[in-house]
Amino acid sequence: MEFPLENLNGLLLPLAALTVISGLVGLVIGMLWRRSKAGEMEEKAQKRAQRLFKEMEVQRRAEMLEEKRKWHDAREAQEEEINRRQSALVSQEQDMMDREKECEQRYDNLKDREDQTGLREDELEKTEERLNAQEVRLKESASEYRNRLESLARLTSEEAKQKLHGELIRDVKQEAEHQVRDIMKTAQTNANREARKIVTLAISRCAVDQSTQTSVAVVPLPNDQIKARIIGKDGRNIRTFEAASEVKVMVDDTPEAVVISCFDPIRREIARTAMADLVSNGKITQSRIEEIIGRAQEQIDSRLLSEGQQAVNELKLKSMHPEMMKLVGRLRFRSSYGQNALDHSKEVAFLTGMMAVEIGLDELLARRCGLLHDVGKALDHEMEGSHPEIGLAFAEKYGEPEEVKNAIIAHHNDENEEITSPITFLVAAADAISGARPGARRNDPEDYVRRVVELEELARAFDGVADAYAINAGREIRVMVRPDQVDDDRTHTLASEISQKIRNDLTYPGHIKVTVIREKIAHRMTNKRDDQQHGGRRRSYGRNRNRRHAPASSGQAAG
Repeated sequence: MEFPLENLNGLLLPLAALTVISGLVGLVIGMLWRRSKAGEMEEKAQKRAQRLFKEMEVQRRAEMLEEKRKWHDAREAQEEEINRRQSALVSQEQDMMDREKECEQRYDNLKDREDQTGLREDELEKTEERLNAQEVRLKESASEYRNRLESLARLTSEEAKQKLHGELIRDVKQEAEHQVRDIMKTAQTNANREARKIVTLAISRCAVDQSTQTSVAVVPLPNDQIKARIIGKDGRNIRTFEAASEVKVMVDDTPEAVVISCFDPIRREIARTAMADLVSNGKITQSRIEEIIGRAQEQIDSRLLSEGQQAVNELKLKSMHPEMMKLVGRLRFRSSYGQNALDHSKEVAFLTGMMAVEIGLDELLARRCGLLHDVGKALDHEMEGSHPEIGLAFAEKYGEPEEVKNAIIAHHNDENEEITSPITFLVAAADAISGARPGARRNDPEDYVRRVVELEELARAFDGVADAYAINAGREIRVMVRPDQVDDDRTHTLASEISQKIRNDLTYPGHIKVTVIREKIAHRMTNKRDDQQHGGRRRSYGRNRNRRHAPASSGQAAG
């Protein structure tokens, strides 16, 4: 079926017209909408600009107000400063006026004193003239009197002076020796009685252990088969252990035991602890040996602080620096002549505290001085200097009291160190008691013989000494003197000089008693005529034995 072309053209023309009209209408509508939208945006922009302008205006006014407030504050501060300075100037002016008045008053006083001084000078000049005249008259009288004495005595003034001088010296010397003997006897009696009382009370309340062996340590073994594992293949384990711990391990025929030898007690204790751990575990290798020794080192370090803390608590002392307590703990592993240093220090602390109470001193401070008096021994084998010097350095470093410092540096009665605290004397006495009591220390026979020989040679070096003998294990020396060179009074001064020499030159425990003996023997023989008259032989002896005992204590031990 065919569609007619005329009908198609008739339909397209209206459609085209309708399309054109619709486009024009849409264009007009779009232009109107765009124009209305632009107006709204312009209106919003104007409103936003007005708002921003108002905000800026408010901010500007606020800033102006803040600046104005700051200006007013600064002005007020300046005014206050000006007022303060004006007040200070007024006060200074008033002070200057007061000082000026005071100076004027002082000037007036000085002027009055000057006038009085002038009057006194005039009086002194007159007095001096009178004294000079009297002196001239006295000299003339003395010269006349001297000439008359020389003519009567037939001696010149120099000869009479020398004769009188010699007699006076002899009389004064004899009188002084008598007084010295009496004073020493009285002082020694009283001092010995009081000292014996105080020391006896202190010793009776303190008891400590005896000296022990400190050069080796023994580690028990569960059986002898473990010795092979300790030695290791080709001795590797034992060499590793000795190199790491710096000790000597002795594995011998001793049943179920290994001996560790070392002169350093701390290294020996570390090695003993490590060996005990290795034996208890049973696994012994080179790597494990180094690990166990390191662990033992940590255990001993913590034990040092624990030992020091325990000693401080036992003595009921106040707080102490941790490093100082660690040094006290190191004394547990130090010894002197077999006596444990920490036990010795605690014993000295207790004795010092007890004696301090008896004479009215601070007990806790005295105990602190006694505990720390030998603290330098903890490091004297690692640092240069004597143990008092090392101990003083650490006491100053950790803020110990002055009494403690003086007890540390001067408890050996060193002449170069001044004793500034009475507690130091108590520490020295307690130190001597602790070292000299029976069983406290272990001495070698060679040292004993050497001290006895030195003691006898020192006494023989004095003039007038014939011989000297040390007795009672060196606690007493008896000195025999020549009677023609030393009289009875001289024996007392000689005993004092010998004891002073011993105190200064020798090191000894406790006291040394010095006894000076003067013995004079007179012999007489009967002649032959007397024998014949009496019908036989007869011998007569005139014997004068004069034994002068002059004991003199030589002081306490140097420790």
